[in-house]
Amino acid sequence: MNTKCSVFIATSVDGFIARTDGELDWLTGGETSEVDEDYGYQNFIDTVDALIMGRNTFDKVLTFEEWPYSKKVIVLTNRSLKIPEKLSEAVVIMSGSPQEIVDQFSNEGFHHFYIDGGKTIQNFLKAGLIQEIILTRIPVIIGSGIPLFGPVGNDIKLEHVSTRSFKNGFVQSKYNVIPDTIQRH
Repeated sequence: MNTKCSVFIATSVDGFIARTDGELDWLTGGETSEVDEDYGYQNFIDTVDALIMGRNTFDKVLTFEEWPYSKKVIVLTNRSLKIPEKLSEAVVIMSGSPQEIVDQFSNEGFHHFYIDGGKTIQNFLKAGLIQEIILTRIPVIIGSGIPLFGPVGNDIKLEHVSTRSFKNGFVQSKYNVIPDTIQRH
């Protein structure tokens, strides 16, 4: 079975995934008109075998009221990290190249990976491992913050698959990454 790596993420209209301090308060903007709308997240996550995220993203998720994932979570870090006892079965700490991580977990039966976190997404994209990007633009300009994409060295072409808009102004586009446009680093 082929391995697939997907991104499902929201950005401000100006392309940031978080404020400079990591805050996500702008994501909802207090909008409650679509309280029951999950923007396709559940359908997406149902197709995923495991999540791969960076240390900063993991640290942010730990601040949420509840642990939001029912799938295996692989946290990439080179620093020591204490996993809370209640998550010891659900979370694995790893280091290595994106290809090494994917290869190891593919050998263990995982085939669809949800890649999350700015630097992690950038590294997997540069390694040519991202096949799908589902990007939801939130109708806010925050001016500065953590960008979704950093320098890539060359254009990476995307094939537009679909776009949906929501009553609250969110716009979600799905893209396939055209693999032969990536110069792997």
